[in-house]
Amino acid sequence: MHGMVNRALQGFLTATYGPQVWAEVRSQAGLPFDDFEAMLRYDDRVTLQCFEAACQILMKPPNTVLEDLGTWLVTDPNLEPLRRLLRFAGPTFADFVHSLEEIGDRGRLAMPDLDMPDVTLDRIDPVTYRLRARWGLPGIAPVFLGCLRAMADDYGALALVRLAGIEDGAECVEIQLLDAAYAEGRQFSLGARLS
Repeated sequence: MHGMVNRALQGFLTATYGPQVWAEVRSQAGLPFDDFEAMLRYDDRVTLQCFEAACQILMKPPNTVLEDLGTWLVTDPNLEPLRRLLRFAGPTFADFVHSLEEIGDRGRLAMPDLDMPDVTLDRIDPVTYRLRARWGLPGIAPVFLGCLRAMADDYGALALVRLAGIEDGAECVEIQLLDAAYAEGRQFSLGARLS
């Protein structure tokens, strides 16, 4: 697994629960180092050991930890560039949802060796979409769940987002866009602000 993925897990645990929790996770997972290096590759077993240790230490189900990680990725102030990058998908939450099929290609443009999920999107009816994601490790759907819920809030949209099982090996998320302009979204401008 790419070090960026492992580094994200480490950053989430440290920012949300503190460095002492990360130290416990490292110890329980048997890591021989203090921090993941973002540009290195690690065996998938290392990622899984860290994640399983985190779930045990936090006493939370895996899907809850993964959903919280997805939320953190787009709401943590230190990751504002990622949020901004996602908002470039368009002015509405529906535009953002439609752009998700391109997320793997866009990620690989920035970092060619980054492990990105393969995503397909189907429109079920005028307000309902089904996202199907395939990735090297299990659990990508709950990460998308957290990200999608946070981005709906960011856009000011009222959306019902839920896990929808597994189909043909793909993890699925169902998105119902109930009101595209439910609330005022967070401010976003394509141009950078000059101080």
